[in-house]
Amino acid sequence: MAPDTYAVRRLQLQLSAIYVFGCAFRSAVPVFDVPRICMFNSWLSSVIVGRSVATCAELCFVAQWAVMLRVTSRSTGSAVGRFASLAVLPLIAVAEICSWYSVLSTSNLGHVAEESIWGLSAALLVVSMAVIWPRCSASLRPVLLAWCVAGAAYVAFMFLVDVPTYWSRWIASGASGGHYLSMAQGARDVALRRVVSYRWEDWRSEMVWMSLYFSVAVWLSIALIHAPLSAARAGRGLRNTSVN
Repeated sequence: MAPDTYAVRRLQLQLSAIYVFGCAFRSAVPVFDVPRICMFNSWLSSVIVGRSVATCAELCFVAQWAVMLRVTSRSTGSAVGRFASLAVLPLIAVAEICSWYSVLSTSNLGHVAEESIWGLSAALLVVSMAVIWPRCSASLRPVLLAWCVAGAAYVAFMFLVDVPTYWSRWIASGASGGHYLSMAQGARDVALRRVVSYRWEDWRSEMVWMSLYFSVAVWLSIALIHAPLSAARAGRGLRNTSVN
């Protein structure tokens, strides 16, 4: 294995380890952030702990995508891929800020912005992979196509299900005269307030995304560890095409 490929593989492994640990932790002590609902009356179940772990994990997951796109775009000469590799991490950093705004203030409007940014970032990734697809070797194209299909399904879920859900919650809260917290009030609230609940009615709205997040997304993160080798094969395919 070439030294540069080994270095990227190692980086992907480290980033994936952080993401997988974050998902394992959050699945063991699940928290419904805005209403402060949890299953265990422990400081580990406080929203501030869960949201902090989620922020680190999600940034690492997106960093994996950025690394994969950077290596693949260099191998295939894709300007779109290079742009996406530089854009996705800052975009998700903004999404995390929006998430913290919603968690602290209890206003779901921040979640509307957060999930919209996630959807747009995923759409950018899909477009980048679609552009790279013709430049890859024939043996690699089915794998890239699978990533594109998975990404497109994610984008559809975000804009058809997730974003409308948070928008509806924000509208409903406004209609009922909901009171939002200041950032200082919210910081104290997420650190101290916990509402322990085992009722299906309290968790039902979160079950779909949590189930997918803590299972499918974890396997995708692990799969990205193999991206450097795929990128190298893509580059060889491009060079062979150029020679022929």
